[in-house]
This record gives sequence, C-alpha cells and structure tokens, in this order.
Amino acid sequence: MVGTALELAVEVRNLTKIFPGGAIAVKNLSFYVYPGEIYGLIGPNGAGKTTTLRIIATLLRPSFGTVKIFGYDVVKEAGKVRKIVSYLPEEAGAYRNLTGYEYLNFMARLYASSRRDAEEMVEEAVRISGLGNRIFDKVKTYSRGMKRRLLLARTLMVRPRLAILDEPTSGLDVVHALHVRRVIEEYAKKYQVTILLSSHNMLEVEHLCNRVGIVYKGSLVAEGPPTELIKMHGAKDLEEVFAKVVKNAEDTYG
Repeated sequence: MVGTALELAVEVRNLTKIFPGGAIAVKNLSFYVYPGEIYGLIGPNGAGKTTTLRIIATLLRPSFGTVKIFGYDVVKEAGKVRKIVSYLPEEAGAYRNLTGYEYLNFMARLYASSRRDAEEMVEEAVRISGLGNRIFDKVKTYSRGMKRRLLLARTLMVRPRLAILDEPTSGLDVVHALHVRRVIEEYAKKYQVTILLSSHNMLEVEHLCNRVGIVYKGSLVAEGPPTELIKMHGAKDLEEVFAKVVKNAEDTYG
C-alpha cells in the first residue's frame, strides 16, 4: 500500500548539482516518493536522471538543496541511508571469475545478520534472477542480459527500504524484460519496498509506475500518474506524452 503525505520515502528539495567546469547536471529539482510507491524518473539523455539517482544513493554530493531518504539526510546521515538503500546502476558489473551463485552468496554475507538470513537472501535471489542452472556457471560466461538479471537479484535480495533501479531491463530480450518487470512489481508489493526507477522503455514505466516525473535539463517539467498524464496531454500512451513534454520543453527552454 502506498504511504500518505505525512511520511516520505524520498524527499528531494531544490536539488542542484554543478560539476567542476560549471556544467549544471541538475537544477532546482524537487519531487517526492511515498513509501511502497514505484516512481519513474524519466527524461532524454543528459537530463540529469543518473546524477540524481547517484546523489540519492549517496555516491555524489549535491551542490545545493537537500535529499532525505525516510527522513535521513543523504549528506549528514549517509551511513544510515546506505543501510536502507540498494542501488542498481545502469552500468554495473559482477565478479567475473565467480559463479552467479557464489557472487550472490558473497554479497548476501555482507548484508545478512545471520547465516540463515544469508541463505534466505540467496534463495530469493536465485528465484528473482530466473537463471536456472546457469546460476552455477561463471559470470564471465554470461550474456549482458544474464548479468543484468543477476545484478537485479543482488539489488533486491537484501530487501532494502528503497531500491534504486537505473535501466533495470537494459540488455534484456522481451521475454526476460517481462520477467523482470513482474519481479519488480511483485517484490514491491510483497516486501513493501519503495522503488525509484529510471528507464527509456516507456511501456515499462507506464506499466510499473504509480507516478512519473519527467526531467529536462535537470529540472522537473511534468509529473503525475501515467494515466493522468496521458489524459492531460491527449496522448495514446506514455511514450507520446514523453515526446510532447520534451518537445514543449525544448521550445520553451531551448
């Protein structure tokens, strides 16, 4: 069940990130995510999505503004944030010379409070990955899609309060992308995990997300439930909404 306005899983207020040399990646960005919600942060390439996700995951420091995860400040209380957040970057790797099972077992031991807890994490991760007997093969023999499924399993098996997923189905074929979408949806409901995801697959975003925020040049230019955005913009689907919103932003802001 999605939370109420009195409790926020993610609270981003006036976030700005300026890189050395003066490049502004994120500009005065504000949005929030309720507990138990699946929120999609989408936008064209270079819009500042990944920078925002990395700040939320405590991997980058903001230049200005504040970000809080379940009330914890990502700068002042980064250690507490890291204990409740799990992050799947768009470009991520696993230990090539371990089997998929060995990799999951290694990662589970870093997070688990007991051996039994670690075993349960690995068991869940094997199911999430959908790799079958290939889980016992070395990671270096995996296709890109197989690695992606392994890494998604690693991200979710720790049962974070917030899972940050950057292009979760990148490199997957249609069948396995559908499997991953079902896993994300089921996992969020089963464990009340809040999901913040970014994807260029508008079908995926429309299907999964309770609400969507569209970002252009580091600023939020549209936000709402997919069905409401589609109706508001007289579009047939979220992909058409995205195209219209980005075109309007280009005409307005250049």
